[in-house]
Amino acid sequence: MLAEPRAGRLTAWGNALLAGLVSPDDAVLAIVGEDAVHRVAGLPDESGQVGLTLALGRLRRLGATGLRVALPAPGHPLGLSGPPEFNARALEAEEAVVCHGAAYGLVPDVYEAGPEHVRDEVVWHVLPVREAPPADVPSLGEAERELAEALREATEVLTRLDVAGSGPVAEAAVDAYRARAERGREVLAPGYPPRAVRVLELAQRVGTLISVATEAGHGGAVSASEIAARREALRPVERTARRAQVAAYNSVVEERERGVR
Repeated sequence: MLAEPRAGRLTAWGNALLAGLVSPDDAVLAIVGEDAVHRVAGLPDESGQVGLTLALGRLRRLGATGLRVALPAPGHPLGLSGPPEFNARALEAEEAVVCHGAAYGLVPDVYEAGPEHVRDEVVWHVLPVREAPPADVPSLGEAERELAEALREATEVLTRLDVAGSGPVAEAAVDAYRARAERGREVLAPGYPPRAVRVLELAQRVGTLISVATEAGHGGAVSASEIAARREALRPVERTARRAQVAAYNSVVEERERGVR
């Protein structure tokens, strides 16, 4: 949960580009991040792989007016709308991007770049999707309320399971969260409402607690069975955090549909 999904970066900065709020160069730089390169395969009328700038421009001409993220997990097709073939690819990758206004979606394949695997290369595969409401995505208001309750629940679970908030692993996780929170507004790109930033930051905070709880080597219980018990107890909390994360990334498109913006 601490790591920003690639589909989230593509959604956020793709939306900013489609809205004319950032330049293509700035959008591509933010989407690629620390990876070596991103390419797009399977675009209509393109026989090979193309760069992100060309791909986003082509999707705009095909009718795309916005992008949504999907972060599915087994038994939880979060953000997906079908068909089964696309859902299966997205579930395998654990993330995907779905176009709004054009019946296409993008699923990433990640490859190790170079003999020492210094950085990754990413190929986004364009596939047909069903134009339907995405599964199980709450509004920003719903996500914020659910997250506040999830944070309380996570804290109670950690206390009950005797997970101490100390030690090098816990400290590293907290430091990572704090650094991430400082960059929250940049993560979501220009054009996102302040509430979306708050929701994403809170989802990351909940994700930090989950990460701390499921790391061995600190806390009162560190056996394999006890670690499994932590994960099971926090599963509903993790689900809530993922739903909120998707709500934040998708908020620009959702608000446009409701006529808020």
